[in-house]
Amino acid sequence: MSAPQKPQFGSVDDVAERLAQVGYLASTGVATTVYLADKLGKPLLVEGPAGVGKTELAKAVAEATGSGLVRLQCYEGIDEARALYEWNHAKQLLRITAGQGQENWDATRDDVFSEEFLLPRPLLTAIRREDPTVLLVDEIDKADVEVEGLLLEVLSDYQVSIPEMGTVTATRTPFVLLTSNSTRELSEALKRRCLFLHLDFPDADLERRIVLTRVPELTEALTDALVRTVRVLRAMELRKVPSVAETIDWGRTLLALGLDTLDDDTVRATLGVVLKHQSDAEKAAAELRLN
Repeated sequence: MSAPQKPQFGSVDDVAERLAQVGYLASTGVATTVYLADKLGKPLLVEGPAGVGKTELAKAVAEATGSGLVRLQCYEGIDEARALYEWNHAKQLLRITAGQGQENWDATRDDVFSEEFLLPRPLLTAIRREDPTVLLVDEIDKADVEVEGLLLEVLSDYQVSIPEMGTVTATRTPFVLLTSNSTRELSEALKRRCLFLHLDFPDADLERRIVLTRVPELTEALTDALVRTVRVLRAMELRKVPSVAETIDWGRTLLALGLDTLDDDTVRATLGVVLKHQSDAEKAAAELRLN
């Protein structure tokens, strides 16, 4: 087990203030959960629809605490070699070939299964880091159940067993944040290991403040119109509703075009910034009566 260490946040207010300083406006609920995850040294599982700021929360925690960010991007078919570590087989083969006839196999074997030939992947990298680290396991719901089991093993003692080299134990426990878009149900064992936070799209006031924080050159009137329009779009049955990041992008687009109003012509011309499917654009145009 890695030794306990001093929490990086002093209070819930400290979390909110420091995240705000790096551009992430956290609600009291978000700040409280981040504080508890840090204080208790427990992984934080953040669920919610795509585009609500789950990944951005991990990045903001890393930036606010001066920690290195190690990211494991999950996908269907990801395996232990891609998540934990693997051996550089091509380099091992070259080493074995070079040593033929010059040394016995025992010496060659000890050499090829050494640090020089090890390729650490995100989980092992995070465990071995001695500096403050945020480990982001992004979209864990896209990975197979076997990867969940691997995570449970690693996160239970924050150590990794490498048969050829021994056990690597963390000297400094990383802040672990897992995200899920809820495309499948995660195991109860993984959920029990983590603190839980559900993120949804922010209310109008918070989204307005987020946009003004990221695009301060926008007028308040234009920001209000932007947020109102995005909320109308999210209420439609679309294939992909606009994310908060796309709201920000829309604001930057209007600024780049020198526009100061969000009239029908402007919405029609820039709708592709927030809607990425033609069927969604057609539906939005019809319901907003842009045609």
